Amino acid sequence: MEKRLASFMAIAIAILLANALITNWLFPPKPKPAAQKMAEAQAAADAAAKEAAPEPDVDGTDKAAASETSDPATPEAAAETPQVDAEPETPEERITLGSIDEASGYRLLVTLVNRGAAVERIELANPQYLDQEERSGYLGHLAAFDAENQPGAVVGVVGRGTPAEKAGLKAGDIITALGPAKITSGAALEAAMRRTRPGQSLSIGVVREGKEQTLQTELSRPPMEVIRPSNLPELLKTWERSDPDMLRPSWDESRPSFLLTLQQLDDRRLGEAAGELRGLNLEEGTWELVEGASDAQAEFRRAVGDTGLVIVKRYELEKARGAKDPPGYHLTLTVEIRNTSPSARQVAYRLNGPNGLPTEGWWYSSKLNRSGWGGAGPRDVVSGTWEDGSVSSSLTSTAIIVAAEAHEAHRGANVAYLGIDAQFFSAVMLPKKSKPEENWIHQWQPAVIGPIPKESDKTRLANVSFQLTSDTVALEPTASVSHAYTIFAGPKKPDIVAAYGLSDLIYYGWFGQVARPMAGLLHIFYALIRNYGLAIILLTVLVRSAMMPLSRKQAMSAQKMQELQPELKKLQDKYKNDMEARSKAQRELFLKHNYNPLGGCLLMFIQLPIFIGLYRSLSADVALRGAPLLWDGGWCSNLAAPDMLFRWNFLPNFLLGWLGPYFNLLPVITIVLFIWQQKMFMPPPTDEQAAMQQKMMQYMMVFIGVMFFKVPSGLCIYFIASSLWGLAERKLLPKSNAAAAAPVPAVAPTARSSSAPGGNGSGRAGDRKKQRDRR
Repeated sequence: MEKRLASFMAIAIAILLANALITNWLFPPKPKPAAQKMAEAQAAADAAAKEAAPEPDVDGTDKAAASETSDPATPEAAAETPQVDAEPETPEERITLGSIDEASGYRLLVTLVNRGAAVERIELANPQYLDQEERSGYLGHLAAFDAENQPGAVVGVVGRGTPAEKAGLKAGDIITALGPAKITSGAALEAAMRRTRPGQSLSIGVVREGKEQTLQTELSRPPMEVIRPSNLPELLKTWERSDPDMLRPSWDESRPSFLLTLQQLDDRRLGEAAGELRGLNLEEGTWELVEGASDAQAEFRRAVGDTGLVIVKRYELEKARGAKDPPGYHLTLTVEIRNTSPSARQVAYRLNGPNGLPTEGWWYSSKLNRSGWGGAGPRDVVSGTWEDGSVSSSLTSTAIIVAAEAHEAHRGANVAYLGIDAQFFSAVMLPKKSKPEENWIHQWQPAVIGPIPKESDKTRLANVSFQLTSDTVALEPTASVSHAYTIFAGPKKPDIVAAYGLSDLIYYGWFGQVARPMAGLLHIFYALIRNYGLAIILLTVLVRSAMMPLSRKQAMSAQKMQELQPELKKLQDKYKNDMEARSKAQRELFLKHNYNPLGGCLLMFIQLPIFIGLYRSLSADVALRGAPLLWDGGWCSNLAAPDMLFRWNFLPNFLLGWLGPYFNLLPVITIVLFIWQQKMFMPPPTDEQAAMQQKMMQYMMVFIGVMFFKVPSGLCIYFIASSLWGLAERKLLPKSNAAAAAPVPAVAPTARSSSAPGGNGSGRAGDRKKQRDRR
């Protein structure tokens, strides 16, 4: 019996593992072949561009990769097509808006770069939203580069409120030492910073205007970056031991956000491929930073050659209106095109969305996809369109975008918002309209930015964004067109997203009606005791107390079943060969003692929506992100993530992909309690079949533990508290002795019984008589 059971379990485990390996290795999901197809198309386009060897554009750049169409009706019309002369380039520079110091009234620190007049980085000032994966010290993002004539790193920008500003660092300073470490380059500065820790006092050796000096500062914890240059190669290298050839190059991985170029200039139109119209260099060229920039506003301007067109991009940062969280997590981007020429111009622009959102928790996060059955990725494209006076929301997952299934443009939709959605943070563009039916967006489509991992199970890490194209506008001489966008970049906290009309960003699935009250109760308990771990335990006590009448009934039913086991065993022996008689006798026994075999199922069905609702609320509640069970920085310091006791990179890669890079203790404790509870209160088996079923249940508990190995640690705390409550409840129940001296029910034998009196015989004699009768 034991050998058969062991063999069965070994075969079952082998089948499950083989199925997972075959599915992931031999039959990968759709993104992998599509990514290969995209790579082959890119290689073919590069080869064709080299063979064509076009003449360089007037500004010295080669834009042959861009698809451009021009259909002049006559040679005269072709002659009228304007020649776009090269615009003189200005030096690259950066500027910051806002501050990382929350006391300043700003919620964001925004770093802008004049190359493309784009947003390079957005950091959150609220200390509640710190980076949960980066544990080195934070000096501030300096955009440092190598000094030319001496060893050192040149500071490119200093953000307000950062430890760098508090130390007195300025743009243009050359850092030559960081503590005891000598700094010889920008890379050396970055490596030295990775060896620091928050709270560390640090001396900084700098050269300013040829004079050496030493500055002092104290490092802090890194803030959360909602938008940042993509770090996908570094992320993958820290995840597993793999060769650097695992990535396929595509666009530049550090491409900033909100780049803009012209989609149409008179009769010249940009095709589907990435790039710009010949002669333009709006995305890669440097724009003029207009004088008068402040800590809340910056304006960039660029003339489009001799066309008489001037394009303006203006960023204005909103200041918070109060001490708490209401709006302040946004800036306004205004795009303006002016026609200063004596001729009318037909123009349309293409604007890229945000990219580089955090991939925090990509190996355990479980964001739901409201647009289908498939799961969402660490960052996905979200959109809202106006339909019959209300906004209809949808989500396009990273896997679908990488598979090139969603690259077809969405035309004719009245866009309410477009954005990129991560687990706890989002960056969303909302067109500023005077009325909902107003619309100037001709089309939009998702896009992949930067490298795509070759492995199919890592394609969900691809950096995705979108491109929108404006309607074509006829600009008369001295006329202009202006469009404004509100750019929300912040946490998915209910009151914050509601202030921007983005409540749909928080999605709980089918059990939202349960998840929202559970989250509300959890926050009430936290307000009382200021610890989310204890708040979850109090929530468990509340839930189990409310269900106590049902759970007590279930426990008494299980206890009664245990007490009836001797009588059931007697019935098993008495009616060994007559299943119908035995079933009838069992029903009479259960009826006599008022026992319902299905009575314990009711509690399970009631608990299921509570369990799923709590799971969804813990997975989507940004308040639990970074909330520790005991203390910050130690074990279980993020209740919205697994507890991560220690890292186990010694495991094979396929197990790392299945279980994650950390050993988690709380799921193990949960499963041990489940098995212990089962062993203590499960009635003893009455036959071999029941014994096998109980053993199977124990093994199933282990499988469940593997499946839930990466759930939030807050959910494991709920499981543990609930199991301990159940154990205490069962132990405190009085013994009913329901089956004491209970007689075995007498059941009339059936005609088919071979062992009952009056049958066709018993034992081998009865069997031989049956065989003779059949013959």
